[in-house]
Amino acid sequence: MNESSYFLPYQARWIKDDSEIKIFEKSRRIGATFAQSYEDVRDLLKNRYDVYFSSADESAAREYILYCEKWVRLLKAICEPQGMVVIDKEKDIKGYVIEFANKCRICALSSNPKRFRSKGGKVVLDEFAWHDDQEGMWAAAEPTTTWGAPLRILSTYNGQGNLYFKFIDDIKTGKSDWSLHTTTIYNAVDEGLLDKIKKRPTTQEEREKWIADKKRRVRLEDKWLQEYCCIPVDESTALLTYEMIAACESAKALAVPVTGDLYVGMDIGRRKDLTVIWAVERLGHALYTRHYQVLEKAPFRHQRDALYSILRHPNMRRACIDSTGLGMQMAEEAQSAFGKYRVEGITFTPAVKEDLAVGLVPYFQDKAIEVPEDYLIREDLHSVRKVVTAAGNVRYDVARTEEQAHADRFWALALAVHAAGSKVSGSYCVASRPARRESAIVQGF
Repeated sequence: MNESSYFLPYQARWIKDDSEIKIFEKSRRIGATFAQSYEDVRDLLKNRYDVYFSSADESAAREYILYCEKWVRLLKAICEPQGMVVIDKEKDIKGYVIEFANKCRICALSSNPKRFRSKGGKVVLDEFAWHDDQEGMWAAAEPTTTWGAPLRILSTYNGQGNLYFKFIDDIKTGKSDWSLHTTTIYNAVDEGLLDKIKKRPTTQEEREKWIADKKRRVRLEDKWLQEYCCIPVDESTALLTYEMIAACESAKALAVPVTGDLYVGMDIGRRKDLTVIWAVERLGHALYTRHYQVLEKAPFRHQRDALYSILRHPNMRRACIDSTGLGMQMAEEAQSAFGKYRVEGITFTPAVKEDLAVGLVPYFQDKAIEVPEDYLIREDLHSVRKVVTAAGNVRYDVARTEEQAHADRFWALALAVHAAGSKVSGSYCVASRPARRESAIVQGF
């Protein structure tokens, strides 16, 4: 069989690599399992050992067996596909099985570790990062290859707190000599994936548009990075998790008239960064979004008009404006127009950013803030990470991406919350009231 007519370059490289242990760090749906199924049928015909394949769910195991059956027909191998059968009666272990004339079998099993106990042969762990018990699976599956059979691991990422991430990190840091193959969706498209999908040569413009459309459909940045770009995302470093944000989202956040005190935050940009104006209303101990405006590449006069419009609101009590760099003049002019006690300029430094970021967290933890239900807002709020530098310093920031800019929405909301005053969970803020004025009725008595 002419392998080059069936496989793209990255698939061919994987098949030709006969390392004892190899790992495929991959994007979703690029044909990695398809290539693996060919390698397994080919190896089984050449060698006398069984193949034990395990994926995260039964449907994936069934798809793998269908791929194997395709190669069996093309290679004209003599075999007997048996469907779902009992592999071990004593332990009630079932799986999809193909048995060949040389008495070797391909067995597609579930991700339960006990399926590998007392087995010997080649092991393929598909979508390993998504197995429920990776430690248990590895402990049961690795000894299966003791007598010289190879071991294969293929997966997309599922965060950093798992064994799959540890395996790849060890390879990249030189602690392990296992063979590593990495193919992102960008790599796959560059090597002909879209041509194969379209069944014709595609242009660079078509390929770029196809990837952009796919990314737009995925919507969540973290999912795009993990599922398609081979970049593991550590949710534990996110200052605000998706779960925390979702609990505070409302589709009606901006549709309610203002009756309480209003507090404003403004993060200023001009060319790359956005300008965002965010206003929250305090009702009791909770804050509710009442105004949210994004200005992209807007002239400063338009930004000033938008800011002054909300600052003139009769319920506006205090505003905090980003006065770093470009924002200095805007903050000074707003102070001059509305009073320095009502408008405060905030210069962003690492320490100030930490105060702003940490001050925002309790509101989301206690579900004491309401934000609009919007994809871009959600991604911006989730994008800020707590990063510890090599010197041991804590930094709150985000890597710039095409859509997120520089977490401008996050910082605008943090400034608005800062303007409203810090929230202390479970306690009350006490302030002195103005001096009581004497009534005219009792004057002179």
